[in-house]
Amino acid sequence: MTDQEMQKLKFPIGLFDRKTVINSQNIDEWISEIDRFPELVKTAVTNLSDEQLNWRYRPEGWTIAQVVHHCSDSHLNSLMRFKLALTENNPTIRPYEEQLWAELADSQSLDLTYSIALLESLHAKWVLLLKNLSVEDLAKTFQHPSENEPTSLAQNIGIYAWHCNHHYAHIKQAIEGGGVYG
Repeated sequence: MTDQEMQKLKFPIGLFDRKTVINSQNIDEWISEIDRFPELVKTAVTNLSDEQLNWRYRPEGWTIAQVVHHCSDSHLNSLMRFKLALTENNPTIRPYEEQLWAELADSQSLDLTYSIALLESLHAKWVLLLKNLSVEDLAKTFQHPSENEPTSLAQNIGIYAWHCNHHYAHIKQAIEGGGVYG
């Protein structure tokens, strides 16, 4: 497999496009994508067998189950980052080792009940918060230790809408691949 083919499997919707100008239409669309994500995931995985939940979206990629568990972990972290930025002045957020988290017992489980329930509850709470952000709130920032520039909350809404679509594409890719990658 070529590097280009591997990149397409790794990033089926492409890389996130960091817009320099973000308008209210972008924000509304991104919030809608975040809002829809739990139902899309639930619908996609509900009737999958244990064998199918172990299918990978690319060679050496995560299983469908790991992707679902990762999203609940990642989105929980994101909500905390939003709250930190809303209540502190450009806080430095704490990164986490997502690859190592994906190897923990809860991320290896084929029972997706709790992660889907967490996604549903978390996204309901998160979307409520996002829909009530003011223009001033959207301009607030946090600092990731590995980034040179702060990330605005407006930008982070876009990043997480992309994240939802990115991992939903991984789930669909694994299902459509029929277990070709294990």
